[in-house]
Amino acid sequence: MHHDHHLIYPLLSAVVAIFGSWTALDLFRRARSQDGQTRFQWIGLSALAMGVSIWSMHFVAMLGFNPGAPVSYDPGRTVGSLLLAVAGTAFAFTFAGGPNARLQRQLGGGALMGISVGGMHYLGMSAIRSTVQISYHPLWVTASVVVAFLASFAALVAVRRNSRASWQAGAAVLLGAGVVAMHYTAMGAVVLTADLTPHAAPGMPPLWLAFAVAGLTLLLLFLALGASLLDQRQVLSMALRAGRLGYWEMDIPRRRLSLSEQARGLMGFAPEDPFEQAMMPSLMTVESAARRQAALDRSINDGMDYEVDYELLDGRWLEVRGLMILDGAGRPQRLVGTIQDVTAHRIAFQALARSEARQRILINELNHRVKNTLATVLSIATLTARRSDDVQAFAKAFQARLLSLSATHNLLTAEGWQQARLSDIFRAEFGHYNDDQVVLEGEEVLLGSENVLTLGLIAHELATNAAKYGALSRPEGRVEVRWRIAGDTLSIEWREHGGPPVRQPERKGFGSRLIASSATGSEFRYPETGFEADITLRLFERQAEMPELPMPALAGL
Repeated sequence: MHHDHHLIYPLLSAVVAIFGSWTALDLFRRARSQDGQTRFQWIGLSALAMGVSIWSMHFVAMLGFNPGAPVSYDPGRTVGSLLLAVAGTAFAFTFAGGPNARLQRQLGGGALMGISVGGMHYLGMSAIRSTVQISYHPLWVTASVVVAFLASFAALVAVRRNSRASWQAGAAVLLGAGVVAMHYTAMGAVVLTADLTPHAAPGMPPLWLAFAVAGLTLLLLFLALGASLLDQRQVLSMALRAGRLGYWEMDIPRRRLSLSEQARGLMGFAPEDPFEQAMMPSLMTVESAARRQAALDRSINDGMDYEVDYELLDGRWLEVRGLMILDGAGRPQRLVGTIQDVTAHRIAFQALARSEARQRILINELNHRVKNTLATVLSIATLTARRSDDVQAFAKAFQARLLSLSATHNLLTAEGWQQARLSDIFRAEFGHYNDDQVVLEGEEVLLGSENVLTLGLIAHELATNAAKYGALSRPEGRVEVRWRIAGDTLSIEWREHGGPPVRQPERKGFGSRLIASSATGSEFRYPETGFEADITLRLFERQAEMPELPMPALAGL
């Protein structure tokens, strides 16, 4: 007896086999990138897809099997063949699916899959009930199993070697074509003989088998789509977690807001805490609540995307972005978007704004002070030249005064050009004298930069005069400096003792002119016991700490 196949069935079986192989290998590739229980779940899905595709391919091809007599199928063996294909493929994928599986394990996996494919075929063939008997040529049976092994091994190697879609497509075509080739090689081993029994045992009609094949093929399709969506969802979830982003969604007609676990955490809710949209305004400041409601109303009324920043009551800032989804008539249906904690960004932006403002102030202050310093140097040079008899005397006096000015600048530099202690100004001038020669008395006072520069020059002139002509020109001489502050006025008393006899000069020198032009008031006395001076300075307001600057407007506020 003979059997034949219509051409449409081999073509359909090949399509089912290749599509199923693509789905199974794609799931297998995803399984290899997972660990633990998740990996075994993906392997189970890939084995189910592979087993169903092999089984569906076999029985699609068998629908075209015409032995010349009516055919039915034993339900138990038919289902058993499906379970054998799924179980064998699961073992094969598990054996060869490790991240470091070597060639030996890939050979073992190919062998397991080849045996399961062959076993499924011959168990499915044994489910046939007809008035003919089926037997096989042993050589062709062996050839069919070898074909199944080679196709399985080649597909496993290809899909492991490269994860690109082109390699996966090639592996799917190779495996699908191999399974189809195995089937028709095995069908070539079939030998039909007439059965001596008058009637075949009852079984499942081919029509019901066709329904089962169609149902499982649809299952395979949905399995592929579901796995792809699940994988994309997992990847998206991991990406959101990596970026510390929460996901939210609002049903516009129902005004129902739902938050992901990460979003609930950002809003200050535990996963099990109850939540509804009406609670949102109570979590944020009054200004943020009003801004949120205005942005939400504008987005819904105009069908626009949603973009706003919230300030929560605990001081944190959240950046919320949403994409508006419209229906076919252009009506708003859903808002979906992300929520992110941007507190650190806002703090950094505020610090940057303060830094830039401070830099502008410092640059302007530097320009101002450079001009003032140059003017002071020019004045010192001019007045020193008038009182100098020769170049050497001018150079010596001018250098000393510049060094004094430099020392005062050093004091200001140490304090960021904001302020300096009054006592430090005098110590800078008297640093090389013994403590019993100089007495400084007065409260600790911080002077602004303008007062520091002025007092530095005054202290230098007084100290230089005392060293050259006054009390400090003798070892037993003594200088007493006392100061006090009343309101915005600084009063300084300068007293010298133990120096040479003092007499009033016939004309004013550079020091006297400098002090008179710099101070608010000055009085010089020349008793025989020692030079005395009373000087008053108006205190300028010190440079305050940099104030908090208003936060510039940001997009979305």
